[in-house]
Amino acid sequence: MTPEREETFRRLYAAHFDAVLGFAIRRTDRPEDAADVASDTFLVAWRRIAHAPDGPDQRPWLYGVARRVLANQRRGDRRRTALGDRLRRELVAAMPDSSDDVVQRADVTAAMQRLSARDQEVLELHLWEGLEPREIAEVLGLTTVVVRPRLSRARARLRDVLGNEPEPAGHPLSRRPHLSRKEQP
Repeated sequence: MTPEREETFRRLYAAHFDAVLGFAIRRTDRPEDAADVASDTFLVAWRRIAHAPDGPDQRPWLYGVARRVLANQRRGDRRRTALGDRLRRELVAAMPDSSDDVVQRADVTAAMQRLSARDQEVLELHLWEGLEPREIAEVLGLTTVVVRPRLSRARARLRDVLGNEPEPAGHPLSRRPHLSRKEQP
């Protein structure tokens, strides 16, 4: 970077920043977008300072750069919007209606709040995070020998809080084959 290149850019920036920012403000909906346009315009001007005209042609040249920056910004916004719309449509098509699961999960969550913090932690790791006893042991820094009975007792206590009713198919407590009544102490 030569000192004369830097000085040329400083003069260009000082003379035309306000005009370029005003140009961008008049063409965008949000002030932060206008600031981005002005910033990107002067970034391009810095890179192409050797091509910048002298004198009265500088501002129209900068406006041309800002116009292209705005066009790029709008194309990017349209692409992001289109991608977001497509992803939302695909998500709706791919995700089943989970309203029944939400109600069941709310019931289990409310019941879990009546358990000890220790029981809640082991159950959350198992039910919400889908971890098996050996994985829970790793998370808690315990052995599997300690976690298995702790998990079994926590499930039994949760069933008691829920009212000892058989869990309907799809209920969080019915998802694992090792959650049978035989495990209750």
